[in-house]
Amino acid sequence: MQRRYRQSMKPSVPERLAARYYQFKTHPAAMTSPGYAIEVTAEDRIGLIADVTAVISELKGDVGYFQSWIDFDNRTHLLIQLKANNGESKADEMERRVSAVPGVEQVHIRPLFSKTFGKRVIVMGGGAQVAAVASGAIAEADRHNIRGELISVDTIALVGEHELAEAVRAVGRLHRVGVLVLAGSLMGGEIAAAVTELREEYGIPVISLKMAGSVNRYCDLIVTDPTAAGVMATMLISNVGRFDLLKVHGQTY
Repeated sequence: MQRRYRQSMKPSVPERLAARYYQFKTHPAAMTSPGYAIEVTAEDRIGLIADVTAVISELKGDVGYFQSWIDFDNRTHLLIQLKANNGESKADEMERRVSAVPGVEQVHIRPLFSKTFGKRVIVMGGGAQVAAVASGAIAEADRHNIRGELISVDTIALVGEHELAEAVRAVGRLHRVGVLVLAGSLMGGEIAAAVTELREEYGIPVISLKMAGSVNRYCDLIVTDPTAAGVMATMLISNVGRFDLLKVHGQTY
């Protein structure tokens, strides 16, 4: 591939981005942590979460991730991922104690998301470009996952500056995201501001297709070919791949 590099277009690397990327890059997608998750189904009521987390605290559970939602049947669902804690918080005891909380109907012990879906590549922008980027990312992820890694790809096609900007900001609230790829032909303004927030506040790197607009000036890597952008995104967060974002940062391919 022909590479073009322009010093004036190279953004700085936020300290948080560098630290977070190093952690992602140097650890396998399928973490070896012996932690586990608790899936709880219960009647919706005030104080349910407080009661469940109180039990976890009593058993010295170390919460690494928490998610709560109400399903169509008005049942509350909780998913609580627990990190290993020196042999404490054994799964069978945790399941028994949480099951005794008033209103709880079912409790299941589940594997961590890192052991099922692993690291995540997020692709958003115009439909045709998103499809091409996703194709490259999925093909490359397949090669890595066959060898024991776990990298998943999520996509959404969006139209509108405000809609895209809000989606970019929302990436920071997603779990296990390794990199965001912006796929389109014109992006700037509010989207560029959202990219800056994502990189500086959450430490998530952003790859962009080469396109019109100001957004390219704020991204970590610019790639001309959509399929290649997807391949690079997967390689950049792979623990096995030698492609290092901090070494190619600010360049245009």
